Amino acid sequence: MTDLQAYDYELPPELIAQHPLAHRADARLMVVRRAQESIEHFHVRDLPELLAAGDCLVLNDSRVIPARLIGYRTATRGRWEGLFLEADSNNVWKVLAKTRGRMSLDESVTLQDRQGRDDLQLVLLQRLDTGEWLMRANTEQDVLEVLDRVGRVPLPHYIRGGEALLGDETRYQTVFARRAGSIAAPTAGLHFTDELLRRLSARAVSVATITLHVGLATFRPITAEAVDAHRMHAEWCRIDKAAAGELNKCREAGGRVVAVGSTAVRTLETAFVDGCLRAWTGNTELYIRPPYQFQAVDALLTNFHLPRTTLLVMVRCFGGDALMGRAYQEAIEQRYRFYSYGDAMLVL
Repeated sequence: MTDLQAYDYELPPELIAQHPLAHRADARLMVVRRAQESIEHFHVRDLPELLAAGDCLVLNDSRVIPARLIGYRTATRGRWEGLFLEADSNNVWKVLAKTRGRMSLDESVTLQDRQGRDDLQLVLLQRLDTGEWLMRANTEQDVLEVLDRVGRVPLPHYIRGGEALLGDETRYQTVFARRAGSIAAPTAGLHFTDELLRRLSARAVSVATITLHVGLATFRPITAEAVDAHRMHAEWCRIDKAAAGELNKCREAGGRVVAVGSTAVRTLETAFVDGCLRAWTGNTELYIRPPYQFQAVDALLTNFHLPRTTLLVMVRCFGGDALMGRAYQEAIEQRYRFYSYGDAMLVL
């Protein structure tokens, strides 16, 4: 079993990107070639020259929902913060939450809208062993309609303590986001613009879309001492028949399947059955770690990830421990910008 310390590294705090670049595709792009064990430096805007005609990019079209909740304990008016995770048909919400003191079962929280006005209430029903809370919402409205009113952009804590600015509502969203459901952005996709996608198309690089709604599995750190002991949360994903067929044809013609982000990797590897990709819909608990052998993905475009996370474990598994270790060290030396609003890496 691999010790978690093997996936730790020291990062100067000033390298954690606090704001997106003015132009998405101006992000720096480290190109890591596994066969040559080489590292080169470009920009995301150079992708049309770095990929080959016949390659196919796989984009996650999940849309980030306004999942950050702000409110107060109704009885004491003590501050309360939460992150919406999911809801069932009975308006029972699963949330991550924090507040001073310990809330009692049946105690309520009053949520406030984006203007600070009181809105609906949530009543605590149960604390789960995994740390989430089950809370009943006193509304019959569709949950996405409610979140559009009371939710905020769910920025990760390392970006300004999670406090969103006006532009984050647009910039913490890919330009190709279509299907609402993620509580964090599929960040590798944040670098793309409509213009860059047009330039890629002009170079005969095609695009296929999948959907994986980012949940706790993607961003929750590993807390077990051994990497193998980590429990992976399920995330809902989908690849339709058309996308699967297009990607199979790409490979048959000698092209490469280029996954944009870890979410695309998990979806593709989950849907690879009996030697090819197939249409697939459902929850995936796939946890990619050594000695996993990749079957569906030939190249990976990804951001630089936090230490002690399943994302870093996956990237190191794909690119190789020694080479990825060098790449991360060089990224630090070259002052790359890290994490969600940071720069990117293309592993070929």
